[in-house]
Amino acid sequence: MKSIRFFAFSPKASKSRLKQAGLLTHPPFNPFPPRLKMDSGSLLKSYTGLTAAGTVQESSFLMDSPVSLLHSENRKPILRQMYTKVRNRVKNLLKRLIFAIYQMRQSSMFEKLIHLEGIDPLEFFGVNNAKMNMIKSFFPKLVIVYRGNDVILKGDDEEILRFESKFHLILNHYNQFNVLPDEIINQVFMDEEGTIETIDEEKDVLLFGINGKAIRARTPNQKVFVDACKMSDLIFAIGPAGTGKTYTAIAMAVSALKNREIKRIILSRPAVEAGERLGFLPGDLKEKIDPYLQPLYDALLDMIPAKKLEEFMKDGIIQIAPLAFMRGRTLSNAFVILDEAQNTTVLQMKMFLTRMGLNTKFVVTGDETQIDLPFQSPSGLILAKKILKNIPNISFVQFDVKDIVRHKLVRDIVLAYEKHHAYEMLRREKEKDKYKIDKTE
Repeated sequence: MKSIRFFAFSPKASKSRLKQAGLLTHPPFNPFPPRLKMDSGSLLKSYTGLTAAGTVQESSFLMDSPVSLLHSENRKPILRQMYTKVRNRVKNLLKRLIFAIYQMRQSSMFEKLIHLEGIDPLEFFGVNNAKMNMIKSFFPKLVIVYRGNDVILKGDDEEILRFESKFHLILNHYNQFNVLPDEIINQVFMDEEGTIETIDEEKDVLLFGINGKAIRARTPNQKVFVDACKMSDLIFAIGPAGTGKTYTAIAMAVSALKNREIKRIILSRPAVEAGERLGFLPGDLKEKIDPYLQPLYDALLDMIPAKKLEEFMKDGIIQIAPLAFMRGRTLSNAFVILDEAQNTTVLQMKMFLTRMGLNTKFVVTGDETQIDLPFQSPSGLILAKKILKNIPNISFVQFDVKDIVRHKLVRDIVLAYEKHHAYEMLRREKEKDKYKIDKTE
């Protein structure tokens, strides 16, 4: 089809000039038909060839005049291009409007930071943050971001307060039981009142260890020991190995720390080798002493998550130190445990007992049959038992073979050694009596 050349014109062009251009020879037409739905100014400005003086110039474009739009077969593609341009402009305007609304909303949102101390992120947030994503699903209006041990909230003030009240419930449950099951999350966040059904606990439950394990007094003498800890400030727990003296004492200490009855836990034991000389130990002072204190670490790891225990020890809330480091200290607002006290000398025991400060509870555990002191030194535990038993506010709890909670063979082994010890004592008494009779004769 032959192209139609045209002349663009100015609105101020005179009839004579239009006639000279040959535009008046066309039949009358509307250069801006309703189908175009555009104003004259917008359409005229889209074409070239207009001069400031209003003179007519020849356009270099083809098929772009109102005449060509009306009479040409290429009208549809041109209108499609015009529609696309208008649509893109509208899209850009909507994007700017939405962004402006978002900025206004962000500026009016409240922000809250919740710091979580001493939690195990894997246990609390779940594998791949599954538990935290479950919590987020109950608050779609809030922006919840968690980084490390921090939870950042953004949103409406009322929603943040509602989230905090329920979040602290599951946090308290985790601190008490060291576990956060999905059922508890659903129960707290789906309940309008946001409460947790109370568990009917037995009275002898001391605390809940790792994975919600209940730690309780398991034998009659352990129960007596727990009651003595509640009534007295200085308690001696004496008995054979495997009766749970140290374990129960540490459980009582951790329970007191969780209930905020004390501010710190101090565990100590004398660094005495059990019948052998280990010689020089490599490493720094902590690495030299840790082998003697490992049983205390093992008991703590049963009751406190490793991450939380590491933070407690770093902050000095839980201290584990050999007995020699106790001299000169005053221990206040603390739960102090001296383990393996049978291996203390008389002076060491006196030094330890006189460290007691205000709002402090002392627990001394030991086994009189396993003394490892060199050169037959007298045990400070045996002497303390003799001279302190009649002082008020000091309790002595004696454990026996029936309280052994380790392997059943341990009870048989302890009984066998006790029988042998009793037999040896009886034999020695008979020899002494026989020696006295022979001497008198």
